[in-house]
Amino acid sequence: MEWFRDHMWETWTAVAILLGVAELFSLDLVLLMLAVGAGAGMLTALLGLPFAVQILAAIATSVAMLALVRPSVVKRLHSGPELTLGHNALIGRVGLAVSEITADGGGRIRIGGEEWSALPYDDTTKIKEGSHVDVLQIKGATAYVHPVPEIESDN
Repeated sequence: MEWFRDHMWETWTAVAILLGVAELFSLDLVLLMLAVGAGAGMLTALLGLPFAVQILAAIATSVAMLALVRPSVVKRLHSGPELTLGHNALIGRVGLAVSEITADGGGRIRIGGEEWSALPYDDTTKIKEGSHVDVLQIKGATAYVHPVPEIESDN
């Protein structure tokens, strides 16, 4: 027991390492937060503070890590990127009308280098060739589009 008192920072370091290795098996991030708390205990031991202060620093740091850091890290790890695949990835993109688009005759647009058949989302809308369009919906191989409002200049 005397050795532990004389080598407190080494003891805290060993506890932190053991908790870190145990975290590799649990992958729940709880033991990692406790390892950070043990690291705080090691720092207070290096400063020569009493054992009671070392324990309080380790507990306070562990609780703070569990309450403040862990929830946001777990949320980030469990919510990966939003992956939209197939034609749904085109919804919301801007395309270019390569022919006039009307409700009765349809038309063609270019989105990301590909040509798609297109219909106006609103049946009364007529979209001129060369206009930029927003892709609002895709049904089968037809994109339903709406013209992007353009700012007209006084030139």
